[in-house]
Amino acid sequence: MGMISWDTPINFLIAIAAFVVTIGTLVAVHEFGHFWVARRLGIRVLRFSIGFGRPLWRRTRGKEPVEYVIGAIPLGGYVKMLDEREGNVAPADAARAFNRAPVWKRIAVLLAGPAFNLAFAAVAYWVLFLAGMPTLKPVIGDIAPQSIAAEAGLRQEDMILTVGGRAVETREAALIGILQDLVEDGVIDMRVRGIDGAARDVTLHVGADRRRALTEPEALMPGLGFDFWRPRLKADVARLTPDSAAAAAGVEIGDEILAVDGTEVADFDQLVRLVEPNPGRTVTLTVRRGGAVLDLPVTIGADEVAGRTVGRIGVGPSGTPIDNGRKLEEIRAVERYGPLAALAQSGAKTWETSVFTLRMIGRVVTGDVSFKSFAGPITIAEYSGMAARAAQQEWWVFLNWMALISISLGIINLMPIPILDGGQVLFQLAELVKGRPVSERTLLIGQQIGFAAVIVLMTLVLYNDIARHLN
Repeated sequence: MGMISWDTPINFLIAIAAFVVTIGTLVAVHEFGHFWVARRLGIRVLRFSIGFGRPLWRRTRGKEPVEYVIGAIPLGGYVKMLDEREGNVAPADAARAFNRAPVWKRIAVLLAGPAFNLAFAAVAYWVLFLAGMPTLKPVIGDIAPQSIAAEAGLRQEDMILTVGGRAVETREAALIGILQDLVEDGVIDMRVRGIDGAARDVTLHVGADRRRALTEPEALMPGLGFDFWRPRLKADVARLTPDSAAAAAGVEIGDEILAVDGTEVADFDQLVRLVEPNPGRTVTLTVRRGGAVLDLPVTIGADEVAGRTVGRIGVGPSGTPIDNGRKLEEIRAVERYGPLAALAQSGAKTWETSVFTLRMIGRVVTGDVSFKSFAGPITIAEYSGMAARAAQQEWWVFLNWMALISISLGIINLMPIPILDGGQVLFQLAELVKGRPVSERTLLIGQQIGFAAVIVLMTLVLYNDIARHLN
């Protein structure tokens, strides 16, 4: 409910630091792939840069001098290789220029960056599976009346066993399966086991007019009308969104919310249920602050979720459970394997996540998935900060986050846009087919188109970020 990662200066600094660490590390991995393979194949490397813009640090080292640079803008990097198209090359060094290398070597160098990102993710998952990665079983919690889930016959405390015929053991796997079936044809077939132990089939039908809206951030579960089970949490205020309805009414961090318009609030979920149906309405929020009980008039804000307007006041709980501690333990699980089994699992997870990412990008292009699902630097920074703070108690959270971003970085760089690795590979394949290099004019036009496409893409995801953040 209005959860923002920069609500305090320390959270803002954590988010920025975590973003720099995440992107800096993964860019370094990506560029090292290009660097290492180029040198192994005898291609001369001149510069290895992490970041763009004015150099903050630079050193030149090695028998064959390579300039190592850290740039001021940590949003990418590059490896500069010897190339006759970019300047004069001494005749003695010409054989080691990138443009003189056989096509297969050039393709290998270009693919090495994305490959190293995927390899990083696989190693990260291997470590996580080896150490034991905590997960939660896909047990159903609240179900909204007259929702898609309710009409399908889904019940509270059902456990999802399969989605689309695929076995799922975690909430993450269940969500991926649900999203895949949603964008495929809107028919989500699930097999569930009820609290009585009996298994049954449940099918959720989503009309074509609603499918795209449900792919927007945080819209899937509310749109389908169910949530995963979670423990009852105390209705206290640990996060307060600046300029929110609650902040304007005088709510403070540390307050405990007791009632809304006289209706007792038993837990944070009940607070959400009382607020969401009433956007724009002014209610009396009864809070306990220290030893005093205060009545504060609050005009509930509004937000668009899955094509409907819902109420928001901009507070988040501390996560203190009221009860159900034993029940929470029942739905917890740990994915832990031996070294070889963990290797197999990490490879499978990297592959499945890569394919899922590629499919979602394709669905965005065809219009089946909302472009709002794309995240830019602000959202990545926000979630990096959240992962970093969570890692103070659960170290695996941040590593898992880095693995996911590494896969995304690798897959995006394989897109056939000329300025990206995938687009450069297309030029090499064209040379292989034609038997001669692509003309410099064609390369220049392609790079200009690619640069324009990347600028447009970055502008759109930045707009998504700002709109999401303001909401």
